[in-house]
Amino acid sequence: MTMFRNPFDASKRLKGCPCGAHASAEEHRLATAVEVPAKPLENEGAMRNIVETALMRAIFPNDANRRAFLSAVGSTTASAVLASTFPVVAATEAFAQGAAPEKKNLKVGFIPITCATPIIMASPMGFYSKQGLDVEVVKTAGWAVIRDKTINKEYDAAHMLSPMPIAISMGLGSNPIPFATPAIENVNGQAICLSIKHKDKRDPKDWKGFKLAVPFDYSMHNYLLRYYLAEAGIDPDQDIQIRSVPPPEMVANLRADNIDGFLAPDNVVQRAVYDGVGFIHILSKEIWNGHPCCAFAASKEFITQTPNSYAALLRAIVEATAFASKAENRKQIAEAIAPANYLNAPVTVLEQVLTGTYADGLGGVKKDPDRVTFDPFPWDSFAVWMLTQMKRWGQIKGDVDYAKIAKDVFLTSDAAKAMKDAGLTPPTGANKITVMGKAFDPSKPDAYVASFAIKRS
Repeated sequence: MTMFRNPFDASKRLKGCPCGAHASAEEHRLATAVEVPAKPLENEGAMRNIVETALMRAIFPNDANRRAFLSAVGSTTASAVLASTFPVVAATEAFAQGAAPEKKNLKVGFIPITCATPIIMASPMGFYSKQGLDVEVVKTAGWAVIRDKTINKEYDAAHMLSPMPIAISMGLGSNPIPFATPAIENVNGQAICLSIKHKDKRDPKDWKGFKLAVPFDYSMHNYLLRYYLAEAGIDPDQDIQIRSVPPPEMVANLRADNIDGFLAPDNVVQRAVYDGVGFIHILSKEIWNGHPCCAFAASKEFITQTPNSYAALLRAIVEATAFASKAENRKQIAEAIAPANYLNAPVTVLEQVLTGTYADGLGGVKKDPDRVTFDPFPWDSFAVWMLTQMKRWGQIKGDVDYAKIAKDVFLTSDAAKAMKDAGLTPPTGANKITVMGKAFDPSKPDAYVASFAIKRS
């Protein structure tokens, strides 16, 4: 039985029970002994039905008059008259966008790196305002500050490293608070950069004693760097030092010889090349092509207490991500995010990152259009892989319910809906992950962890 009533059916009531055949919900229940289930509005037809029903109720407050009118003129004529006198299509589209945001003025924190491109550009390029939001994107010094300000509700949502919502939800580095990742921001877009003085040390076996930086302990940068070193036989906890350094401070630390290199976002890496203090050893996509990096994140409290604001924010970010995914838009985006209140970077540096035509710091110019890409879909398998590395390096102990945590934090259904709302097609099937030639099976995470020779657990 459908939950929607045909407003042009003279035999049905618009008021009363769900099916329209009874005078009240109680009468319906007694007659059918079936509870009519609630269903989501999954298609345009359902949404149009609701709009048309509302209009017919407004025109005919007395349902007997509506039924008499329909009996006289017929449903087809009535529908045509309604469509000719009221913008039904426009009203349906407006309805599809959801109810008005509960809170229009929002603060979203970000770190000044190209990974945050969709979140940042959505402000100057009008993606937030299109959704009826007034969003202040707030430049923030480091990831711990991002985490704390979001937990403390100073930010409504934030740009985060994709493992961070998992860590926050599990109480790693903070009290456990349910957080979610409804969208990934960037795919690839990182690199290992070494001090120019090490240009003759291209074999990681020669890096023993190095001091290397990553943006945060709970980051893809940390896990990818550790993976890369371990595959070369270098124990990242014994043979070298790995330090957490905020991305805006990395180049200065490299210049001051406080660190020997870093795995960091591409704009930081390219700035080191631009300033003549570093070179690109390898891109992160050479470790895992298609890896996630940063994400749009929010607390479950924000999502549930302001669902319309959350949905509007997610739609804006997904649409911005889709725009950023197109190569022809990258130079325009570079100009939009370059100013001091955003990345505070030379446009040339950002263009090299976003277009994939870049100087490597060793005298060469390379071209890789997939150096960084933008894809919002938060695959469960991404989260499971991150959890295996948290387990591998001793950040989490004991048994781990990988699948449950992944589904609780990575909101694939929300991402799919937002993509459909934006006219995009969500991916289907399985996401294949291969890291340095080794396939990852998300259904066997414990076996994956056990397979590594260098690990802490």
